[in-house]
Amino acid sequence: MSRSRTLPIEASEQGRPSPRPPLGGFAQRVIDWQGRHGRHDLPWQRSRNPYAVWISEIMLQQTQVATVIPYYQRFLQRFPDVGALASASVDQVMQLWSGLGYYSRARNLHRAANEVAKEHAGVFPHDATSLGKLPGVGRSTAAAIAALAFGSRCAILDGNVKRVLCRYFAVAGDPSSSAVERDLWALAERLVPQAQADVYTQGMMDIGATVCLRQRPKCSLCPLAADCAAHRSGRVDRFPQRRQRAALPEREVAMFVLHHRAEVMLQKRPPHGIWGGLWSLPEADPEHDPVLVCESRFGARAAEVRALPVVKHGFTHFRLRIRPWRIDVRTLAPRAAESGIMWLPLGEARDAALPAPVRR
Repeated sequence: MSRSRTLPIEASEQGRPSPRPPLGGFAQRVIDWQGRHGRHDLPWQRSRNPYAVWISEIMLQQTQVATVIPYYQRFLQRFPDVGALASASVDQVMQLWSGLGYYSRARNLHRAANEVAKEHAGVFPHDATSLGKLPGVGRSTAAAIAALAFGSRCAILDGNVKRVLCRYFAVAGDPSSSAVERDLWALAERLVPQAQADVYTQGMMDIGATVCLRQRPKCSLCPLAADCAAHRSGRVDRFPQRRQRAALPEREVAMFVLHHRAEVMLQKRPPHGIWGGLWSLPEADPEHDPVLVCESRFGARAAEVRALPVVKHGFTHFRLRIRPWRIDVRTLAPRAAESGIMWLPLGEARDAALPAPVRR
């Protein structure tokens, strides 16, 4: 393919096309840097166990390493292998995932564990193509598992790697667009070395996560800086290029903290949508009277009603404004007027699989 199609390079400040940085030596510099400066002490790096690698890669999707580590450790302690995870209930999995966010990952993790246990006799596929067919495992995640667990020669292209490539080659266009992403995949595949693909893969992840940062990149520490087109032209802050996003819409919801005889009510959320499958506080349209809602839906007659401070929470596509109400219940009949209701002592409720903003 021609350069303009496979690798759209942005022109320099003077309007001339920037020279293409060299491909040769790219991988070796990453490998050498990884050996000396990369991360080697993360919990999931202690073995090539594909189960452990898989759990870590799913947890690390759109989540920082520091946040993942305690969740990963608790998860592996409770579910040490794929059989244990497959035998668990969805509620047990969601409880350990509570607070980590993007809850579809946990549901897909459970589904994939059952698939590996039943259809692959508990043995993970070794190739990226088969791994990519498991629920919740996309192309880049499958390649990372294959490379890190089995040493396979596979290209990854997560957000951090996209940023490294876009800056090194001064790639024009939005990397989330299908055309630019297709070109980046082709480039990523060309760069993977024949040997030490696992070290190279970890090195690319580490450079993107610790050096080639979105804000204030540490170019003086980067093994690729000498040939990086964005760095050499003083335009690191211009890459990757992204479309300007519209302001996120805001949604508002009322939530009810119903207390009755030292217990609090929780309601199971639908399996799909935000916080799918988690337990949460009952909710309603914020314009509706909380006393009437609780009496009509839950048979709960209020003794005292008090507004609590508003809680704000951001999602990828919208912002949520929660207006919580504490309602002390005088009488309750019947105790579960709607399906998916349970009453728990307050201490036990805090340990349930609750969304992070609800747990506050």
